[in-house]
Amino acid sequence: MTHDHDLELRPTAAQTEAALNPPPGRTGGDLVVETLAGLGATCVFGLPGQHALGMFDALRRSDLTYIGLRVENNAGFAADAYGRITGEAAPLLLSTGPGALTSLAALQEAAAASAPVLAIGSQVPTAGLGGGRHGYLHELPDQAASFRGVVKSVHTVRTQSQIPSAIAAAWKSALTAPHGPVWVEIPQDVLLAPAHLPVVTALDATPDELPPRPELTAVAARLLSTARRPAIIAGGGVVRADASGKLRALAEKLNAPVVTTFGGKGAFPWHHPLSLQSWLEDRHTTDFLEDADVLLVVGSGLGELSSNYHTFKPRGRVIQIEADLGKLESNHPALGIHADARPALQALLETVDERPDDTAADRVRDLLARVRARIAAQDLDLEQRVLASVRRALPAGSPSFWDMTILAYWAWSAFDAGSPNTMHSAQGAGGLGYGFPAALGAAVADPTRPVLAVSGDGGALYSIAELATARQYDLNVTWLIVDDGGYGILREYMTDAFGQATATELTRPDYVALAESFGVPGLRTTPETLEQDLAKALTTPGPSVVVLPALLRMFAPTHLG
Repeated sequence: MTHDHDLELRPTAAQTEAALNPPPGRTGGDLVVETLAGLGATCVFGLPGQHALGMFDALRRSDLTYIGLRVENNAGFAADAYGRITGEAAPLLLSTGPGALTSLAALQEAAAASAPVLAIGSQVPTAGLGGGRHGYLHELPDQAASFRGVVKSVHTVRTQSQIPSAIAAAWKSALTAPHGPVWVEIPQDVLLAPAHLPVVTALDATPDELPPRPELTAVAARLLSTARRPAIIAGGGVVRADASGKLRALAEKLNAPVVTTFGGKGAFPWHHPLSLQSWLEDRHTTDFLEDADVLLVVGSGLGELSSNYHTFKPRGRVIQIEADLGKLESNHPALGIHADARPALQALLETVDERPDDTAADRVRDLLARVRARIAAQDLDLEQRVLASVRRALPAGSPSFWDMTILAYWAWSAFDAGSPNTMHSAQGAGGLGYGFPAALGAAVADPTRPVLAVSGDGGALYSIAELATARQYDLNVTWLIVDDGGYGILREYMTDAFGQATATELTRPDYVALAESFGVPGLRTTPETLEQDLAKALTTPGPSVVVLPALLRMFAPTHLG
């Protein structure tokens, strides 16, 4: 008996002929780019190197768009942002040894933020593998070992026939919740050898779904429906799962106030009557959440920043929905539900009861008033005016990417992201240099919107080389550099802790002149003209740099007692 699915798997005469007579001139590198195209990739990021040239030569014979950056770590940040914006796996092509290792900080950020990055690196020739000291250029005893503690999964290739399956498995891993970076490595000789295999046409790498267990959501729904003071913490998992609409519907059904983590910015409307906004580094908010008799945590591990530096001690029942199994109940005992945020919120929406509460909006207003009063007592008008100017200048729906700098720390708590998946920062791993190269990746992902990058002068020096990338591809990125003459936040930390700062002051270039030397328009602004200058730069096509000389201060912490 012949089944219908057997007929579907049977190749046509044309397919058989094409498989028996693949086009000449192909190498292992072509199998890489054919596999990426077959999986649905349209764009790759990277930097060429000697052992990886087989992949880069194959790009010439493909329809993939290549975006080349000047530093591998910056290429990783660009791929990270592309993955966050599109929700697709972002291919990152790298060379062996130093090239591969230079990407590790970016891949750590992608792992912490659950950004789907598909890193494909070359290796020394096959004869040099195995840990011996063969003396090949870029040789490491075990290159993959450097990545195992950083990425979601490691995939090794030793023959050309392994290439499509290994890359497909890595693609699936990157896009299965929780998203994350993956590592594939292929020896140089495998990439360069002539390929006699058929052209790779299509592969199935559909990500695994992660639905909640129904008996757990039933218990969670009962707890939430009968709660007296429920509250919700919404993390980055809500944004990545595209579940902000379901979150809002659930919060309104329960009359439950919602605070978003710094990674979950935009998951809940900023000015909604139930919005506690993002003031997690505030003791008033910490007290409010501790007072909840049922606290729903969605898509957050309640790590250091989300718990006000681990001073948060919930007194009520905690329900935690988390796709990363390692984060489930890692900081607080909870009813742990291992699931992606979207199906879990849908299950709760279908099972919770309406919960009337005339006091919820009043309690939210009272909390936000106390937060504002605390900030107002600290003489921080300049910082608030600068942040407000940035918000007004940034067009609605445009993404922003923030480096580790004082203005970004303000933005984590006080910036209205607008819509979901528009505000991103390096607060996952906390490395410098993220903002500008990530903004470049976002501009590639969506050329229809201007993109804002924000850095301090210290972080900017990590990324200066990418002004050449911005100019080469004419990307619509405006880079705001807040120049305070050093590592501003470290200056504050050291002064507070030791009475004076060490190693925080920097000799820096004239950023305007430097930008213009790359052919990128540069402008020096002031707090009074920032909004106008930034708005003009953002609405002018192509890259630009706006420099704001300003000494900003942080608001006082509330976790020190």
